[in-house]
Amino acid sequence: MQERITERPDESIGLRKLVLYRDVVLTEAGEAPAQPARRASVAAVVRNPWVGAGPSADLSAEQGRVAPVLARLLADRLIEALGGVTEIEAFGKAAIVGTAGEIEHAGALIHTPYFGNLVREFLQGESIICFADTRAEAGETLVVPLWHKTHAATRSHYQTISARVADAPRADEIVVIAAASTGPRPHPRIGDRKTDPVVTTETLEEVPA
Repeated sequence: MQERITERPDESIGLRKLVLYRDVVLTEAGEAPAQPARRASVAAVVRNPWVGAGPSADLSAEQGRVAPVLARLLADRLIEALGGVTEIEAFGKAAIVGTAGEIEHAGALIHTPYFGNLVREFLQGESIICFADTRAEAGETLVVPLWHKTHAATRSHYQTISARVADAPRADEIVVIAAASTGPRPHPRIGDRKTDPVVTTETLEEVPA
């Protein structure tokens, strides 16, 4: 399901649109998962405050002004969409910058404490938030990686969700995305780093060329 949220909580950041996507896998390989996980992403389309500023421009002032607003905005909607913060087990973040901007502008809004630290706090996580970013035309799909919010080595929660806004980013915009899941992939069974055998070139009888 894709829905558009119409209220504009802070026009000062140049917010044009919010898009929420949710899904749940009911069967996989013909069987219901033991823990059907709900996944969601929330994308905010905002004006790029650095368009035309040049590669030597200081990005810090706008980071501190815009990113915390986005962190609160996106985290709140993820929590609401997935039934509460205690339901969320995995998270991720992403950004798509429009063609008039630099790839650094995407990073400026998601790769600093003003966004990442706050999203982690709001979602009650401890892990570093995995991420994706790119520069693209409007309508580009970005695959957002997720992993466990408190135990990043938990392989069952390594998963992705695709995020797309049909008319964004425009050339002078940035799409900022937060995503989460309430559980693991369907039927996880590839083990975990804590239970893995020791595998090196010396422990294997033959290493494929």
